[in-house]
Amino acid sequence: MRADFFRSRWLGRVPLDRLFWRDMVLAGTVINLASSVAALILLGLKLPLALVLAVHFAPVPYNIFLTICVWRTVETSGGAKASLIMLGSALWLIATAVV
Repeated sequence: MRADFFRSRWLGRVPLDRLFWRDMVLAGTVINLASSVAALILLGLKLPLALVLAVHFAPVPYNIFLTICVWRTVETSGGAKASLIMLGSALWLIATAVV
């Protein structure tokens, strides 16, 4: 089931709106916030900084995956809306990496 989730997104079988708004903006942001909160808790518990950073940056591969999937799907969609979504996904990736 999990492999099908990743495969369908990688192959562009998921509608662009769902991929961007639900998977990236909603679910991706929730995952990033959860890992940041967990990292702050670990930092507050004075656990090793390496562990704190590992927890904080754990979602980065998933974020990159989602961004690439959006870009791949945009290539097949085209249009002004698709271009805006591509820009939005790049800005979202930057924001999640910085925050």
